[in-house]
Amino acid sequence: MLPVPFRWLTSASWVTNLGDGIAVAAGPLLVASLTDDPFPVALAALLRWAPPLLFGLHAGVLSDRVDRRRIVLVAHTSRVLVLAALIATVVTGVVTVAVALVGLALLATAEVFADNTTQTLAPMLVPREDLATANARLTTGYITMNQLVGPSLGATLFAAGRVWPLLAQAVLIVAGVLMLLRMRLPPLPRPDRDSAGIRRDMVEGFRWTVAHPAVRTLVLTILVVNLAFGAAWSVLVLYCARQLGLGPAGYGVLTTVSAAGGLIGTAMYGWLTRHVSLGNIMRVGLLIEAATHLGLALTHSAVVAGVILFVFGVHVFIWGTTSVTVRQHAVPDHLQGRVNSVNTVAIFGSLVIGSVIGGALATRLGIAAPFWFAFAGTAVCVALLWRSLTQIAHAS
Repeated sequence: MLPVPFRWLTSASWVTNLGDGIAVAAGPLLVASLTDDPFPVALAALLRWAPPLLFGLHAGVLSDRVDRRRIVLVAHTSRVLVLAALIATVVTGVVTVAVALVGLALLATAEVFADNTTQTLAPMLVPREDLATANARLTTGYITMNQLVGPSLGATLFAAGRVWPLLAQAVLIVAGVLMLLRMRLPPLPRPDRDSAGIRRDMVEGFRWTVAHPAVRTLVLTILVVNLAFGAAWSVLVLYCARQLGLGPAGYGVLTTVSAAGGLIGTAMYGWLTRHVSLGNIMRVGLLIEAATHLGLALTHSAVVAGVILFVFGVHVFIWGTTSVTVRQHAVPDHLQGRVNSVNTVAIFGSLVIGSVIGGALATRLGIAAPFWFAFAGTAVCVALLWRSLTQIAHAS
């Protein structure tokens, strides 16, 4: 059984992830209810991607300098205050597009600090041999609450009134804060650091990542894979309409099918890690990634695409949990925040660049072109990394 402090962390993570899932649907819906201009609506979605790029490294430095539980508590409390201000503007009828966008940007920025620091807590609370199980439980909450339950609940609450999803998210975050107050962390030795050394600390985390062969290769793998993923998934809604002949409801079903696959991944992860080496899990995962892009490029059947996305959902959960576990095993405690932030910037930077590439390819060469690009890029990654994946998975 995992320690009691970790169980408080898990409960808080599940509750706040439900609030974040509600915001995934309610944020863009709030902006769309205030304007017919598609640009601000698209900007609302972009504001969820920009903060990790802008503040990810700062969040990593902070989590290695300051008490980590305090960071998460302050970040969540800040989100509650922003939500309270948004609720007030909605109730009084003075909310505008600009106010909504600023509120969403502030919420996403605080979430960067909360999420980055939360990932550093599990190695402090559970034995190293239990990290895979611990990360699986945290990721299960993310998939279930943030991707499956939260968005549909957020849309339902918004239909009842614009204020209700904001109020629900605020209540859930407060509940998460109360749970975190019950959690106690072991002391983490911290060298004295002057306030002017933030850039130095960022450079230290980046240099450690580059110098460690396994972690460096892992981050580069994630960068390449997410570049391919961003190119393909940036046009997924158009792909569903043009190549599969689906409407908005069909697109929603396919994304739900993929999230459901993630739940299956949570159920089988413990058994899988007991019977299959982490190196082989990572190898098979990259093969599934490449096969997903190839299958979607070739098929015109919504049923076949649904099966592919279901298997892909299983893979995404297993790969993500394995990647986090491998990194936590390899990185010293005092560098967890900064190395995690380097990984975060690689993820979101590659997604943004991939989205631009995918849009350009679809415009010039057709809707299937980004999927062919993604397949080729992932296949090359598999070929280059096949032998080294075993060493990556057993880095320490």
